[in-house]
Amino acid sequence: MRRMLGVSAAALLAAFGGMAVAEEFDLQALVAAAEAEPPLQVYSNTGKIVEQAEAFSKKYGIEATGTKANAAAQLEMVIREAQAGNVQGDVLQISDVAAGAAQLLPEGFVTSWVPPDLADSIDARYRDPLVIANEANVWAYNTEAHETCPIENIWQLTEPEWKGKVALQDPIGKASYIDWFNQMATHGDEAVAKAYEARYGKPLETDEASATAAWVAALAANGPLLTDADEAAAQAVGAPGQADPFVGMMSSAKFRNNTEAGAKLGICAGMQPWAGWLYPSLGLIAAGTDSPNAAKLFVRYLLTEEGIAPQAEDGKMSTNADAKLPDDEPSGIAGVVEQMFPYDPSSAAEDWDARQDWQDLWRVSYVK
Repeated sequence: MRRMLGVSAAALLAAFGGMAVAEEFDLQALVAAAEAEPPLQVYSNTGKIVEQAEAFSKKYGIEATGTKANAAAQLEMVIREAQAGNVQGDVLQISDVAAGAAQLLPEGFVTSWVPPDLADSIDARYRDPLVIANEANVWAYNTEAHETCPIENIWQLTEPEWKGKVALQDPIGKASYIDWFNQMATHGDEAVAKAYEARYGKPLETDEASATAAWVAALAANGPLLTDADEAAAQAVGAPGQADPFVGMMSSAKFRNNTEAGAKLGICAGMQPWAGWLYPSLGLIAAGTDSPNAAKLFVRYLLTEEGIAPQAEDGKMSTNADAKLPDDEPSGIAGVVEQMFPYDPSSAAEDWDARQDWQDLWRVSYVK
């Protein structure tokens, strides 16, 4: 049960109002203010949020309930609740960064808050809006069938040898993949062009708008196996006993299949120009919450090594540099994270605006 504690106005202001530098932050004052507020409701794209909310409640004695909800459901709930003036969800960990940047933040439905005492440990690109964690989506191969990854360059995926032998979620139904395309075109197009020249010994010539668009169109035209979830792609790539398995794209979380189900997944380390890419999840607070301090405390908790631990087991990497992945994380992503293409949230709104164009390119290019 919540307890009312005597806290000075100055301490409360230091805890949750007008904080500009770390020295002004008072964690204990924030905890005390949070204890006086109603129970907390947290939405997240991962089911691990249930465990995290329970651990938070045990640690602070503040009631919190975690609910798994995909990004589309979170968007609908937050917008509907804000418009009705009946906010139920206090904190969101939402994986659709573009939608959050384009639909929630500009309309004032949510706010972004960075714990001042942790700010110096969070890369500047992840502070506005606040990114809680990055999830790695990696190119993977079957370690039983191949000693090393048979793909060394993303352009190989467009070649006849791999026609119909690349597995990934259907980008039309996976918004983060569409955003990945736009991020590459915006921030990594030169690297995609250089990878082409490294593979074929000549500069890329294309009628498409970018090297990335040329690669996306060529990949779609090579008839990849499109799945409705990462699990199906992981099975196509990593199931044991295959003579001619797929290569594919999937979340590093699927590598837990190696220990739980005997799968044979390996990351295509050293692949040009990247072995995969990172996709962030935002930590946002509902603007109309009646538990603003508990919400801030929960956001801070998620950024700690203790708080993010259940998600870190699946390879999700905190943006807090002091919060490390566990040594026994199955994929080994920590050793190849520098080979991942990073998502830049500063252009998330542009990703939103470009979604239809990339979906159209995929549709017209795809060949079964």
